[in-house]
Amino acid sequence: MITPYRVEIPEERLDDLRARLAATRWPVPLPGDGWDTGVPVAWLRDLAEHWRTGYDWRAAEAKLNAHPQFVTEIDGQRIHFLHVRSPLPRALPLVLTHGWPGSVFEFLDLIGPLTDPGAHGGDPADAFDVVIPSLPGFGLSGPTADTGWDTTRTARAWAELMRRLGYERFGAHGGDIGAGVSPDLGRVAPERVAGVHVNGGPGPVPPVPLSEEEMAALTEVERDRVRRTEAFMREEYGYIAIQSTRPQTLAYGLTDSPAGQLAWIMDKFREWTYPREALPEDVVDRDWLLTNATLWWLTGTAGSAALVGYASAGGWGEPKTNSGVPTGAIVFAHDVGIRRYAEAENTITRWTDVDRGGHFAAIEEPAALLADLREFFRDLR
Repeated sequence: MITPYRVEIPEERLDDLRARLAATRWPVPLPGDGWDTGVPVAWLRDLAEHWRTGYDWRAAEAKLNAHPQFVTEIDGQRIHFLHVRSPLPRALPLVLTHGWPGSVFEFLDLIGPLTDPGAHGGDPADAFDVVIPSLPGFGLSGPTADTGWDTTRTARAWAELMRRLGYERFGAHGGDIGAGVSPDLGRVAPERVAGVHVNGGPGPVPPVPLSEEEMAALTEVERDRVRRTEAFMREEYGYIAIQSTRPQTLAYGLTDSPAGQLAWIMDKFREWTYPREALPEDVVDRDWLLTNATLWWLTGTAGSAALVGYASAGGWGEPKTNSGVPTGAIVFAHDVGIRRYAEAENTITRWTDVDRGGHFAAIEEPAALLADLREFFRDLR
């Protein structure tokens, strides 16, 4: 059964959020209070004060509720999703999958151009029906009822969701975890998936460190991506190690302290937006950052999302079967996808390298992402 849904947060829960922010016990800043040791105290205190006194959740709630939303149960798990049909005939169904620490909010501004391209300067022939689910355990699809929600199981759920909506043939797009779910959707339902499109690359990433001979065979852009992959494993892998081994322990702090939840998320928005040296709000709208954090806070899903997102981290690098489904990738400046490695597990028919933009493509570079989506699926309809 599919049930219509609206987000309606009681005012007392927003009052509780503001009260907790006012009562935050702030840590003593480490020497220098810079980003090299994590999120700076001075910066986060300023953002938290805006969250408490200047941010309007009701505006974000109204923006989400302006689109049809539903919930259903698949494989024992509550799934929340948006479903917006195009007003145009012969629109191609497209399922869009977010990642961590994102949410369905990152796709809202793409709904109009995707469903009604003619009204947004595009070709009406590029119209899509869009389905935007919240990942199991994330936000309004949380918490999880059981373990084992890796990208393959999520892909099977998406295939079932599209069947329930009456779509026998459809496309898939995603970033971050969504860039794992979308190719797996092609693997679990290759006869139904018209094409798979991702931002950041569909995987696998190069098995670092590479030998001198392998490095010499790469382009300079590819060598830079290898070096940044190596740096990630040295300097940033800690959050994966924690989330994939002790998600429950982490959840206490993130569920009890909105400042803690905000810091955990903002660390990644600073590291993964482009350019890295810029403050997150200089790349992404400040209130959007707080909308995303507020959804995480209100749903209390830090623990279940950590469990889902990285429970299968030990299996990273294991080879996957090539589905044969046409696959496209747009790789922005922050990301590290390399075509020659991705081709081992995917049938790459379009690969676009972009010299700007970060990990959160739908909110950082929506025009470039939209153009690439339209171009990729144009011949697959």
